[in-house]
Amino acid sequence: MKTLRHVDSSVESCYDFSYMKANWRTFFINLWKKLQRESHWFRPGLGYKRWLILVFLGTTFLGLGMALIILDAYRTAPDSWFLPALAYLSLRFLDRPIRVIIFGGFGVIMVLIGIWGSNRSLLKPFVPPGTPVIDAIDTYRRRERGPRVVVLGGGHGLASLLRGLKAHTHNITAIVTVADDGGSSGELRRNVGILPPGDIRSCLAALSNNEDLLSQMFQYRFSTGGGLEGHSLGNLFITALSEITGSFESAVAESGRVLAVFGQVLPSTLTDVQLLADLENGDGKIHHVSGETQIRDTNGYIKRLWLDPANTPAFPPAISAVLNADLIIIGPGSLYTSLLPNLLVRDLADAVRASKAIKFFVCNVATEKGETDRFNCLDHVQTIEKHIGTGLFDMVISNNHFEGDLGPNAEWVEADMALYKHVTVYSANLVDQEHPWRHDSKRLAKTVMDLFYERTGPLIR
Repeated sequence: MKTLRHVDSSVESCYDFSYMKANWRTFFINLWKKLQRESHWFRPGLGYKRWLILVFLGTTFLGLGMALIILDAYRTAPDSWFLPALAYLSLRFLDRPIRVIIFGGFGVIMVLIGIWGSNRSLLKPFVPPGTPVIDAIDTYRRRERGPRVVVLGGGHGLASLLRGLKAHTHNITAIVTVADDGGSSGELRRNVGILPPGDIRSCLAALSNNEDLLSQMFQYRFSTGGGLEGHSLGNLFITALSEITGSFESAVAESGRVLAVFGQVLPSTLTDVQLLADLENGDGKIHHVSGETQIRDTNGYIKRLWLDPANTPAFPPAISAVLNADLIIIGPGSLYTSLLPNLLVRDLADAVRASKAIKFFVCNVATEKGETDRFNCLDHVQTIEKHIGTGLFDMVISNNHFEGDLGPNAEWVEADMALYKHVTVYSANLVDQEHPWRHDSKRLAKTVMDLFYERTGPLIR
């Protein structure tokens, strides 16, 4: 029995030792991983080390001042219990280099822990749940240094592209058409005399830092209610801000602040413009049509499109953004009622052509009834060249994935060999699987940015 009990206790001791050893190993592995994760604070580009150095310098001077005070007290204090206590606390029984290492090490550790804790406390309300602070800061800094991107268009296509681009850069300017005259925007335009806010509202929501509750509320459309039915809350909000601030552009800027928008949304012009078109139907006659809604609803082939007034001046900040851009993207969006109304604004197309930015044209995935029936990608390009002239963009980006149900009134927009002979083309799978008539925002944005960096390399600011 004694032998058996002795063996059991030996086994139990070995088990306890192995368990403790495993625990210590786990502890050191977790500690090492945590130190590696926290060492990311010293990565270049965060804009953090400069302030850390300043804190250390300030702490050094403060410590030097305190040391001088203690040294003066040590030299002038009467020979009593104070001197032995001070000598003991200052570790005078150790060599001076060892004391420097001990006090300096404790000081550095305390400063780092204090900065780490204060940063976490200050940034906690602004960091998404479950995201490490360092990752949130790194993402913000990377996007802050991203290229200056200008996107021209309107409608759902532009909003979809913006939703994907904001993951790559914060320096985004969306230039939006103000020729809309239908729905809530058209009614506010006729009754209140405000520029149509609909497309601008969608772009603001797409660029919002928080597209959850606040942006959904901004996009909310009333389904019932006398006088409210069909209106979106965002349109009414921008209209109210226009009255409060005294101008439409100020209302758009203030709306961007409310939605925490990274970048800016600008109207292409502040002039109240009408979209006019000449349409040719089956009888061979030319019909003059006024207004975006009538252009969409009237059967026929659009021969020519122009603005009234024809000499509409561009919004100066829009011109400035185009001239200072690193990348300009035209589209996606309705060809005749979103893209061309921007480019027909005086000086805007000339500014795009004069800009040193790389210019991409993103062709639509599918045709639109009443605008681009039976159009292929080359038809889109030639329509723009017919109205604006050649040399407007460096590359055409088109979709090459044609799977999914588009419905009865749409067809795939394909890039044929004639397009490849006409311009530089890049084709990829850009389709949203749930809505195949639209672009997938993440795929499109990644394709655009990869092509941009392939031509320029990373930008250093």
